[in-house]
Amino acid sequence: MDRPDETTHFGFRDVPLNEKQTLVNDVFHSVASRYDLMNDLMSGGLHRIWKDIMVNALNPPKGDHPFALLDVAGGTGDIAFRAAKLSGAGFRATVSDINADMLRVGRDRAVKRHLDDRTAFVEGNAESLAFPARAFDGYTIAFGIRNVPRIDLALSEAFRVLKPGGRFLCLEFSSVDVPGLDRLYDLFSFKVIPPLGRFVTGDAASYQYLVESIRKFPRAPAFAGMIRAAGFSRVSWQSLSGGIVALHSGWRL
Repeated sequence: MDRPDETTHFGFRDVPLNEKQTLVNDVFHSVASRYDLMNDLMSGGLHRIWKDIMVNALNPPKGDHPFALLDVAGGTGDIAFRAAKLSGAGFRATVSDINADMLRVGRDRAVKRHLDDRTAFVEGNAESLAFPARAFDGYTIAFGIRNVPRIDLALSEAFRVLKPGGRFLCLEFSSVDVPGLDRLYDLFSFKVIPPLGRFVTGDAASYQYLVESIRKFPRAPAFAGMIRAAGFSRVSWQSLSGGIVALHSGWRL
């Protein structure tokens, strides 16, 4: 149970722990309709490559063998759609997101892509998933876990809902490790992204939070330690694009 005085970070601000989720929800309510467009603009399209790498690592079966994927904080469906197109007839994805507006965008996109029969969209909290234990073959979360107030609880839930032999994959921003690129990345993040967010979505503050939240997220070795602490085995990570993002992996054995 949270202490009344317990705090966490919301970007560079400290806020009461029990208020962070509401603040994060407000961010994504505000940007949902332009979220995917902003991802393209902010990353120069690189997010598509990063997500392809994640789904290729998941490697869902291409035949009729059943495979159940849970994609958490994936409201607009990017990961689920990629996995569905790569897999066979036995594949089914459940997209769980706490934000109803993001899920609405995802459902609409699923219909347009004729993938609504293979993808389900469920409103839910990553810290307390409404799914039975050992229900999924794979668990993915892309650019979402840093927005979860209690990351340890989300990781424990990921472990709980995976079947033995199931794989956890997390794509998240990390720490740039290329000299020179780090300064350019900071300049772009703080001087370009919030004004771009204002121009595209009418909301600079949400994107100011998003770039700040990246800097508050644990470095890759520390986050890998959290994944191990949740019970996962064979934990590893792969740095992408000079450390801008990292793909984290773990297995429930």
